[in-house]
Amino acid sequence: MPEITISTLVAIPLIKAGDDIGAITMSAALENGIEFADGDVLVFAQKIISKAENRLIPLDKVEPSSEAINLATKTEKDARLVQLILDESREVLRYKPGVIIVRHKLGHVGANAGIDQSNIDHVGGEAALLLPRDPDGTAKQLYEYCKWKTGKHIGIIVADSMNRPWRLGTVGQAIGCAGIQVLDDLRGQRDMFGRELKVAMVNRADSIAALATLAMGESVERTPVALIRGLPMNLSDGSANDIMRPIDDDLFN
Repeated sequence: MPEITISTLVAIPLIKAGDDIGAITMSAALENGIEFADGDVLVFAQKIISKAENRLIPLDKVEPSSEAINLATKTEKDARLVQLILDESREVLRYKPGVIIVRHKLGHVGANAGIDQSNIDHVGGEAALLLPRDPDGTAKQLYEYCKWKTGKHIGIIVADSMNRPWRLGTVGQAIGCAGIQVLDDLRGQRDMFGRELKVAMVNRADSIAALATLAMGESVERTPVALIRGLPMNLSDGSANDIMRPIDDDLFN
C-alpha cells in the first residue's frame, strides 16, 4: 500500500496585500529542506490567498442598502457585513438569526458567502475578508510558477472551510485547483462482485483539502500551506468549478 504523508510548511510569514505567495512558498520549502517531486500536492489556505489579493475590506467603507439593512435586522447581523454578503452572492437561499445561506458568485453554497472576520487585523477598524475573485485562476498561476521553479508537476489546491447540510462543524473544501484530477469518475467500472457502478464519483480535491485543513489548523497555528505526498499521480487540467453540482440537479434549492 502506498504511504501518504502530509506536512505543514513552517516559516510562512503573516501575509499582506501584494505578497508573492509562490515565492514565499518556495522560500519556506527551502527553509524546511523540502525537495519537490512529481505528484506532490500543495494546499493553500484560502485566507492567505485572499490577503495577498487585497480582499480585505474595511467595514467603514461599506454603505449598506435598504435590502441589506432589512436582512440585517432579520438575521441580527451588521448591515455592512450583510451588504458584502449580498455583493458576493448570486442569491440568498435561506437565513435565520446569525446566518445567511447563499449561492456565492463562484457557485459554492454556504454560510455568509465565505466572508470571514477571524485571524485578520482589525487595528484600523472592523474589516472582513472576502473569497478570492478567481481561485481557480490563482491555483493555475501557482501551478505554473511551481513548475517553473522546480521542474516538477505539483498539484495545487486552494482550500476553504465550509459547513455542510445536516452536519455540524466545518471541513476543508477545494475552491481552486490546478494540476490535479479533481474527480475520479468510476461510473461504468465493476465493484468487487462484478456489479456495474452507476453513480460512483470520488471527489479527490475536496478529500485532499479536508485532510490538509485538518493538518494546517484554523486557529493560531500559522501553518497555512500543506504538502501532501504519496497520492496516485493523476495530472489533469481539472478545476474546482468541475466539482459544482449543476443547479438543475440541486434538489434542496
